[in-house]
This record gives sequence, C-alpha cells and structure tokens, in this order.
Amino acid sequence: MKMNNNCPVCHQRMEIEVGFYYGTSYVSYALTVALSVASFVAWWVLIGFSTNDNRFFWWLGINIVMLILLQPYLMRLSRAIWLSFFVRYNPNWKIEKTDSRERS
Repeated sequence: MKMNNNCPVCHQRMEIEVGFYYGTSYVSYALTVALSVASFVAWWVLIGFSTNDNRFFWWLGINIVMLILLQPYLMRLSRAIWLSFFVRYNPNWKIEKTDSRERS
C-alpha cells in the first residue's frame, strides 16, 4: 500500500522533512498493543483460557497472524495519526485558504 506523496485535496506534502516518520514506530507499537489487548480480552470473554489445553497458544498464533496481515494498514494508519500531530486540520478548508503549505 503506497501512501500518496501529497494530499489529493489540499496538496499538503505527506513527508514534511527527512526522517519525519521515524516516530510512527511508537504509534504503530501502541496500535498493535491495543489490538493485541483487545483480542486477548475478547478471547478470554468468548472462549476463555485454561491450563488444561492450548487455548493460550491458539490465541497467540491467531494474534500473530492477524497482526502480520494488518501490518500494512496499521503502518499507514500510524503515519496518518503521526502526521495529524503536526499538521493542523482546518474544518473550513474549502473557504479559508492557508497562507503557505509545509515544504511546498
């Protein structure tokens, strides 16, 4: 999944500076931990864990496969979240034009 170089609507550059997206690893880590905790709780409530069988290892295997399959989407989402920390959203962008774009 390729991310656009510029926003298709406002033409804001997606890469503000070299190495800008190194911080997305922290956002991606938080998203994967939250997803793993949510799947753990859902598994615990719906199926349960027991020391008599391998339910924990089934959850672990399914969680690993789920995270591998969702990784491209999680990385793109983490890039968008990281960008939103630094570029303000203007709800009136259609009427109010910005003075200058970041790194135009």
